[in-house]
Amino acid sequence: MQKPSIPKGTRDFSPSEIRRRNFIFDIVKLKFEKFGFSPIETPSMEKLSTLTGKYGTEGDQLLFKVLKRGAKFDKVLAESNIKNIKDHDFSDEALRYDLTVPFARYIVQHQNDIIFPFKRYQIQPVWRADRPQKGRYREFYQCDADIVGSESLVCEIELVSLVQEILNELKLRDHTIMINNRKILASLIESCDSTEYFSKITVIIDKVDKIGPEKVIQDLKNYIPNQKIAKLFEELFNLSDSPTEILHWLENILKDSELGQKGIQELNYVVESCKILGVNNLKINLSLARGLDYYTGSIFEVVLNNNSMGSIVGGGRYDNLTEVFGQKNLSGVGVSFGAERIYDLMNDLNLFPDNLDTPSKYMIVDKSESAINGLKLLHFLRSKNIPCVLYPDNIKLKKQLKYAHSNKIPMVVFIKEDFSSEMKVELKNMDTGEQKECLLSDIL
Repeated sequence: MQKPSIPKGTRDFSPSEIRRRNFIFDIVKLKFEKFGFSPIETPSMEKLSTLTGKYGTEGDQLLFKVLKRGAKFDKVLAESNIKNIKDHDFSDEALRYDLTVPFARYIVQHQNDIIFPFKRYQIQPVWRADRPQKGRYREFYQCDADIVGSESLVCEIELVSLVQEILNELKLRDHTIMINNRKILASLIESCDSTEYFSKITVIIDKVDKIGPEKVIQDLKNYIPNQKIAKLFEELFNLSDSPTEILHWLENILKDSELGQKGIQELNYVVESCKILGVNNLKINLSLARGLDYYTGSIFEVVLNNNSMGSIVGGGRYDNLTEVFGQKNLSGVGVSFGAERIYDLMNDLNLFPDNLDTPSKYMIVDKSESAINGLKLLHFLRSKNIPCVLYPDNIKLKKQLKYAHSNKIPMVVFIKEDFSSEMKVELKNMDTGEQKECLLSDIL
């Protein structure tokens, strides 16, 4: 018989792993609600027409499509020309690629019930038919926070503050929040007469952290016919990290671009406002592109310093996303926390609290004449909100104590008489081995 297994890029999670993941989700959720975001959920599957064309060519190729079923499948198979067959001929639906496009669909579908500006958060899994590797899975959770219905840059500043607070709470304080603006990026590419290659250029430069500036320049030379763009980014990569120098360079390059000047003003306002609010790890990164096609303004990405994991938070401003669903003039901005990468980082850096694997404080061992006494004690302690378990089987004490030790239960309570709230019990400390008699009231 073949040994059971799971698809590549997916994982099982043990109780210990789930507790650590919930530790992250609980903190993220708490901060989302502190900042005034409200929860929603959307289906795991969306119509294929909802998802395609929103993520660029590369994104569309990573959609997990769901086959038509039954008679619908048979009909398509019968009518298909085998030479011209396409996988989307067999699919009307797909697993969601991210939470943002389904959210845009949700906004349009429920617009009459929403009060704008609408601040929503969503913590759910998404699926991508990607090549699995460390920190990159085919099934993974995203934790999104978005503000829709306002063009104010206050929203960007709020999201930067939210990112800072969540990562600090998770003890991932040594991070850099990188920021750019797609208006600037579009204007830089336009200044090189390369607007028709915008999507291809953004895909190339967005890989700079993985392949390095030299390889990016070489790819631009190889794949973009206009050599001006390679020269521009070569100059860009040689700039210092100084916001003043970067903005001065941009002012000079984009002095004749109205869109570019608007992007510069937006970028400068967000950076300066965050600096006043004490966010000192915000860095302008003009090569940051965020490969998804729907971004139109500010874009963000967060990396942990001196770590090769890649971005752990990303997001940006999108002005036209709901327009494809029939709702114009509705701007939004959001960020997405990569729960899987954050988990892996915290695990590698040993940042989780030590007590997460101690769900029960006491284990009851019933040595009385009637098993109902142990159940009564169990019920009594739980009524006082004390986490505890009762070992169910009458087996050797050594095995029962081994169970408590293996499950990191710190205390074992021995009950030897009929239950009462004034009874005496024996208490064993599993760390020290000390065992003593005490009143049940002392435990409380």
